[in-house]
Amino acid sequence: MADPSNGGTNNPAQPPKEMSMEIRLLIAFLLMGVVMFLTPYFFKSQTPPPAKKDATAQTSAPSGAGGPLAGLAENKVAENKAAETKAPAAPVVEAVAKPALPANATPPKTEAPFIIDTGLYKVTFSNQGATVRSWELKHYKGNDEKPLDLVNTVSGMDFPFSLYFPDQKPPVNVNWAWYKQTPEPDGLGVNYEFSDGHVLVRKTFRFKQGSYIADVSTEVTMDGKPLQHMIQWRGGFGDLTIGTAGGGQRTLYYNVTENKLVEQAPKAASKGPLTAGGNFSFAGIADTYFAAVFLSEGGASMQQVTFSDTVKTVLPELATTPLSGVAISASPANHFELFVGPKDIDMLKTINPKLEQVVDFGWLSVLAKPLFLVVNYVNDVMVHNFGWAIVVVTVAINFVLFPLKMSNMKSMKKMQALKPQIDAINAKYKNIGIRDPRKGEQNEEVMGLYKKYGVNPMGGCIPMLIQMPFFFAFYKVFTVSVEMRGANWLWVTDLSQPEHLAIKVLPVVMIASQFIMQKMTPQAGGDPAQQKMMMFMPLVFGFMFYNFPSGLVLYYLTSNLVSMGQQWFFNKTSMAALASEVIAPPKKNGRK
Repeated sequence: MADPSNGGTNNPAQPPKEMSMEIRLLIAFLLMGVVMFLTPYFFKSQTPPPAKKDATAQTSAPSGAGGPLAGLAENKVAENKAAETKAPAAPVVEAVAKPALPANATPPKTEAPFIIDTGLYKVTFSNQGATVRSWELKHYKGNDEKPLDLVNTVSGMDFPFSLYFPDQKPPVNVNWAWYKQTPEPDGLGVNYEFSDGHVLVRKTFRFKQGSYIADVSTEVTMDGKPLQHMIQWRGGFGDLTIGTAGGGQRTLYYNVTENKLVEQAPKAASKGPLTAGGNFSFAGIADTYFAAVFLSEGGASMQQVTFSDTVKTVLPELATTPLSGVAISASPANHFELFVGPKDIDMLKTINPKLEQVVDFGWLSVLAKPLFLVVNYVNDVMVHNFGWAIVVVTVAINFVLFPLKMSNMKSMKKMQALKPQIDAINAKYKNIGIRDPRKGEQNEEVMGLYKKYGVNPMGGCIPMLIQMPFFFAFYKVFTVSVEMRGANWLWVTDLSQPEHLAIKVLPVVMIASQFIMQKMTPQAGGDPAQQKMMMFMPLVFGFMFYNFPSGLVLYYLTSNLVSMGQQWFFNKTSMAALASEVIAPPKKNGRK
């Protein structure tokens, strides 16, 4: 038996059908969504559930002495969150066992842990090593619902603000030696000193009430000569109570000469520490939402060493995940202004204009960052709630784009009116295969019809094309902006996370709105199988959005509701009728 051909025989094969542009775009959109949806599972992690901000707001304590940077940061803090004035008196229990001393060693002089409370964070010092054992942010919580501690207290490594010696090491381990502890009278500073007759180490820490800014100084000499050393923070940083903590870890520095921010993930130092040096504006360590950066004084040259530390954490699954470690120095005697806290863009700009770049908006920053700044402005100035700010900005975006959408609505209405003529052309070329030369004639006739009446055949794709850039930009905003971390709206407790309800309300309402929108939109006809597939699009999108950040679902739902209102307005005006009237009725035989 002869094989059937596309050109037609007594038993012609059914020619393959071409997918419409809408179907192709839908598939592309869904594939991108699936990638975003499944990526955490491929990396054996879960969508990070950043913790809620402490809702407690009390009157801020008076600011301590400080320079202009401290005052600017204090103003920002006073606007957004009031500082607590009463410092807890209970000491923090150290999580890492102290190493045993040699049998002939001098008995240690143990002093009680010294706690500094600025109203924004509580820092616990130990005079063994003159190091920080805990750095708790009072207005942020971890996934364990406890105040967020930026220190990995169970790493087993030297604690933050221990010293790293890149060249000559002193004969004594100064990171576990016992220091003389001298607190400042106002309780906002502490001085440490160690000496064994050959090695002298001095460390000074000075904090400011109601500010994330501090001053840190270190000095090491051996037999009276300065000894090169670096201040280090090892074993990870930030919120280590989430399963994706390792992915957000990085060291960073801002190279003034090259005018760019350089970031390095832990894997960059997997084969050994990496050293960088130069004219740096700042250098430090960060995760997705928080940063600890040392700011240079007067353009002094800085050095940075990046480490890859695979250590124990509060989450057992992170024990095999490399975490960031960093060491910083500026000269044999270090003196830094230090910022440790949330990556709040407004606050970072007041400290150092370049510092806001530590908030990584990714490859879509050209849209994501302005979008965030607008939402943040609306929140600060108008509605004082990020959920309502998202609603306001989404409505504004849709009305700015309304002329373009109006043109699309007219085109869709014309396509609906052209359906009989397009059906006649398709009937004329029935059973013509895709490779048949006459297929080109069919396409030419259809495109000629579109051109004659000013119809855009991609009109149905425009709404989705408009949504996609804002969709990805909003997704980035919700995953990197600490301002969104813990932001609530009505029943939603955290806009950066999926709803914490058995049945998530926003995705369900979004599905319903898409079904209604489909019913309101003029249907241009086409392959019935493809039309049937399009009817399942709301369910597919609902499944895809079900575990997305609530703020992202709120944006998409609001956009749907505004589009429904715009479509209703168009359908009720004379514009819809005029768009249909310009289409000439088809000839009876379907020919020109």
